[in-house]
This record gives sequence, C-alpha cells and structure tokens, in this order.
Amino acid sequence: MDRRTTLKMLGGLAVAAPFGGIRGAAPAFAAAPKTMATVVKAAGVPWFNILNQGLEAAGKQFNITTTMVGPAQVDPAQQVKLIDDLIAKKVDVIGLVPLDVKVTAQAVKRARDAGILVITQEGENQDGKTWDLELISPKNYGEMQMKALAREMGEEGEYVVYVGTLTTPGHNQWADAAIAYQKAHYPKMKMAADRFPGADLIDDSTRVTQQVLQTYPEVRGILSMGSNGPIGAGNVIRQRRLEKKVAVVGTLIPAQAQALIMGGAIREGFLWNPKDAGYGMVAVARMALDGTPIKTGTEIPTLGPATVDEANRVIQVDRVLTINKNTVGDLVKQGL
Repeated sequence: MDRRTTLKMLGGLAVAAPFGGIRGAAPAFAAAPKTMATVVKAAGVPWFNILNQGLEAAGKQFNITTTMVGPAQVDPAQQVKLIDDLIAKKVDVIGLVPLDVKVTAQAVKRARDAGILVITQEGENQDGKTWDLELISPKNYGEMQMKALAREMGEEGEYVVYVGTLTTPGHNQWADAAIAYQKAHYPKMKMAADRFPGADLIDDSTRVTQQVLQTYPEVRGILSMGSNGPIGAGNVIRQRRLEKKVAVVGTLIPAQAQALIMGGAIREGFLWNPKDAGYGMVAVARMALDGTPIKTGTEIPTLGPATVDEANRVIQVDRVLTINKNTVGDLVKQGL
C-alpha cells in the first residue's frame, strides 16, 4: 500500500450502538463540515482499522469529515511527511497517534502555526498539541499488566518486554510503569534483557520471539505493549508447545487473540476500545473547534467525565478492558 494512501473504511457505525449513544438528538450544524485527518502509526493495522470506525461515527455526529492515513512501515519520519501533506491541504484538525514525539514536534508546530488544531492519542508528551486524549492511566495500565504477568509466572523467573519502537511514547510509559512495579514488588523476577521493539507488527514480534527463545532460554514471561506483539509471540509459543512454560500477557484485540487465549498461548490481555478512542478524538476536536471549556469533570461524549491536566493539555478517562478466557467471547461478539 502506498505510504500516502488514505484509509477510508466502509460501513460507518450507528452512534448509539457501540458507544452507548449521546443523550438527545444529534446537533444540527448549519455550517459546512470541518475536516479532520488522523495520522496513525501504520496503515492496515487492525487496531487502527477499528479506531477509524470511531472516527467516522463521530464525524457523522459532529459534522466533521474524517479520514485516516498512516505510513506503510512503522516510521516516525513518514508520519512527519503525512502531517506536512495535511498542512498543505489545509485541513481543520489533525489527529495524531505519534511514534516519536520528538520527531513529530516540529511538524506539529507547523500545523499549529497554520491554524490547525492537533488532537493526539497516546501522545500526552507531544509538544504543541491542542489536546491529548487518553483512555487509560499509563501508570495503572502498566502496573496491571505486570500484576497479571507476575501471577502467571508464579512471581519468579526471567521475562522480556516488547514495545512498538523504543521511542513510541505510550508503549514506553506503560513499560516503565510495569518494570518499576516488578522491581518494587516481585524481587524474584527480572528482565532478561532491555525491552525489544517490534510489538506493532505480527511478523516483527514473531521474529523477536524466536530470537528471544533462542538467546534467553530461561525466559518464562513475555509482556507486550503493542497490540500485535502478543499475537506474534503467542503463535510462536503455540507452534513450539510452550503454553505451560512461557506466559504471554499484553495489549491485544480480542478477535485477533481469541484462539490463542482459549488455547493458552496467551494468558491475559488488556486494552481500551479503539472505537472509543477514535470517537473521543473527534468529540474533543469538536469541543476545541467550538471553544468549549474542558476541565476536570467535563463530560466527554461516550467516554464520561474526564480528569483534565489543563497545564499539559491532557484529558484522561478510565476505560480499561481485561481479556481472558472468561471475557474474550463476549468482547468479540461486541465487535472487538
């Protein structure tokens, strides 16, 4: 797929169904629709395909024409090129799920200088953003994943951590929190090596897992912060029949992971609903376009009341889901 290809998903969602709806009728907008293009980490990744459903549903609700673009490879430099393209097209809002907040900082500044709002997700440290929307607490999210991994490892043994890239802000924040929690609470556990990149793509995480098992044969746990990491790792664990020896835990999409979870190759997973994330980004964009004040207690449509760091322009709600043998079936039925 061309790196600049806009991913336009078909079949927009009815707002009331997956998101619980918004009270009252949809507002009637007299003005022409605003435009919002969201730059994600990579094109064609299931996580962002689902996120785009939320972008489209909210766009219909809030009179914003939405599109989604992403590089063909996990490359922050390509994100910069896409942002610059959108600046040239004079969109009203740019959404961004950054791979490296330092690399994208100047492009974000150029967008803001051009009068474009920038709404990030997994980018609370992105300089220049208008607002960042988080559906989890990075600290709590990392810690709950480590608690699950420790439980599955019997609180002892070697483990490894996968992130999308070594600069992906959200993944590394979660990893930092998880590792710190392990060091404070599980002294018989230890990292076999520094964290590994590759958790955004199945092929990459498959290759990394094969290398990890060869280089560190005593590893008893794999913790992945990227949603494709557990899939690649779980496939290797299943192929080698290591389900009872190596515990895989991490961020994942239920439909992708269901067979691996039910077979024991993945022990437990976590996520927030990507549809909610996409919907929330557009809802926040609408509020920013309208000059609506956003502060702690403000109701974010579909997501509920938020905790807001006004100084750092971060909006946070708590929407974590736990995926295991008991919950995965129902989550898949819900479309996740």
